[in-house]
Amino acid sequence: MTRGHNRFKAISAFVLCIVALQAASASADPCAEACSEQATPQGTVNIYRDITSDHMSPATTGALPRVYVPNHGSDSVSVIDSGTLKEVDRFQVGRHPQHIVPSWDMKTLWVANDAGLTSKGSLTPIDPKTGKPGKTIPVDDPYNMYFMPDGSSAIIVNEAYRRLELRDPQTMAIQSLIPTPTCHGINHADFAADNSYAIFTCEFAGGGLVKVDLSARKVVGNLTLSKKGMPQDIRLSPDGKVFYVADMMNDGVFLIDGSSLSEIGFIPTGLGSHGLTVSRDGTQLFVANRGSHNMKRAGPHGPGSVTVIDFATRSVVAQWPVPGGGSPDMGNVSADGKQLWLSGRFDSEVYMFDTTSGAVRKVRVGVEPHGLTVWPQPGRYSQGHTGNMR
Repeated sequence: MTRGHNRFKAISAFVLCIVALQAASASADPCAEACSEQATPQGTVNIYRDITSDHMSPATTGALPRVYVPNHGSDSVSVIDSGTLKEVDRFQVGRHPQHIVPSWDMKTLWVANDAGLTSKGSLTPIDPKTGKPGKTIPVDDPYNMYFMPDGSSAIIVNEAYRRLELRDPQTMAIQSLIPTPTCHGINHADFAADNSYAIFTCEFAGGGLVKVDLSARKVVGNLTLSKKGMPQDIRLSPDGKVFYVADMMNDGVFLIDGSSLSEIGFIPTGLGSHGLTVSRDGTQLFVANRGSHNMKRAGPHGPGSVTVIDFATRSVVAQWPVPGGGSPDMGNVSADGKQLWLSGRFDSEVYMFDTTSGAVRKVRVGVEPHGLTVWPQPGRYSQGHTGNMR
């Protein structure tokens, strides 16, 4: 095949992508798979190219600038004004809310109320334009929630029953199930650059990963991590080559080759590595170190911190302690990238880190805050979790 032919194919792909983007803009809907990663200059891949602050979707127009915090221990959601750093509302939801999840179309925020096996779980919608909750929908044990890349299904991560539930993204009516019997404590996920598969973490029974083919809708691979710990959050590198997996018992981040589903490295971070957040420019990974190996209620004011990893060098470039101690857990960055918001799981507070200096401010919330989200955020569509945008 000649270089001229290759150039013609590249130009054709670029033109098709522009056409798709124009069509998506006209309909005010996010562009999903129509524009794949080959449209970047010189054939490079950057899966985070559309999460920068200049890529706000029309779908987020009118959304209040708020931080939504699920208080797992008090069955409530705290609403914080991200400008004043004050709690402006708190309302009750279902039992044990775990994560606040932006919908694929970015028009709804879903509260995943994870009641476990003892009682019924549920999802509570929040209108981001008013900050108010809607009618709760019964759903069995929704520990976490993601979306198929084309937006056709919500993926309910049903931890208690060891399965993924594909549901209508609007009504939450069940569509189909993907059993994951080998994954004890299935919880967090991220998607391949080409959206062909997703990798989910399994936090119990020694710790491992499962690879799910999204087209075939079945598990196609399993990996037990070498240090047999407790994997938590997972995020893909900008070039789409490496999955970073936070491990709470091994106090660091595993590097995983997604294609072969194999370990290729490990980066020590801090005590109780838990949540992972990508910087707004897509160059750094913020690792929330919860300051404890305790799964339930550790004491307050532990040695919590945030580790900053540079994606290009795969190395630690900064370490930000929480003054006076704390328990940073899950969260996200503001639309302008200047603030990193994280829940303080064992301290009934949330932290706002200045992403330039690492300076910290605290806001009191309910009991056991967990997977908070910051809204609005830029991007074409939401993959789920606390705002994994693409």
